[in-house]
Amino acid sequence: MRKTGWAVSGGIESADVKELQHSDSGPAAQQCTDDVPAPVRWSRGARTLKAGLSTAVVLCVATTLVHVVLVFLHVAPANTVSKRYSPLINAWVYPFFEQNWRLFAPDPESVNRQILARTAHTDSSGSVRVSAWFDLTAVDHSAVRHDPFPSHTAQNLLRRAWTCYVDSHGGDDKAHTERALMMQRYLRNIAADRVAAHSGGTFDFIQLRVVTLPIAASGPGVGRASGNRPPTPVENRLLPWWKVTPHGE
Repeated sequence: MRKTGWAVSGGIESADVKELQHSDSGPAAQQCTDDVPAPVRWSRGARTLKAGLSTAVVLCVATTLVHVVLVFLHVAPANTVSKRYSPLINAWVYPFFEQNWRLFAPDPESVNRQILARTAHTDSSGSVRVSAWFDLTAVDHSAVRHDPFPSHTAQNLLRRAWTCYVDSHGGDDKAHTERALMMQRYLRNIAADRVAAHSGGTFDFIQLRVVTLPIAASGPGVGRASGNRPPTPVENRLLPWWKVTPHGE
């Protein structure tokens, strides 16, 4: 009887232990499993959008770096790299990112240029009427004078257009390169728009004349020595007639 009682007692205790273990590992383990967040799964559209945004950011950063390097080589003093890749640098910089300055070597203006324009129009009878000269530079000067915040257009647009024209043409007014032709059209369109805005007339051709004057020296006695005479023009350059669309547009 003792042996049997002991066996029954041992069996009951084993069953209690198993039930206790089962109860300890059941709901508690299930609760811990429920607390773990499920991994986030990106849909195909979201992954595509993320990849597209990453690619766009990389392209923007790369383009910015290339732009900074090329503009730096453009404004830096002449060196082996800038000379070797000069066509590539000029193709990137001109005409939209042109810089009118140089690192460590400023290039101030030593002369004054007066740019004038006149127009021609053929009427219905076939006769050609030529207008008087119109001072484009004086219009820019009047817009800048007494203005604490003058616009970049009034200060530099016409002047830089002429400088680029001279750089691409030299002393010859014939366009021998694609860039020279582009700068010729650029200068022509600026002049035509300025004349059309102020005169309002109809014209078919436009001609420019550029008078280069030396900057007068400053100092005591300079005016008396020169007799207050206007400076003698260094250059008086007459450009050919250029065809434009009606009304200078």
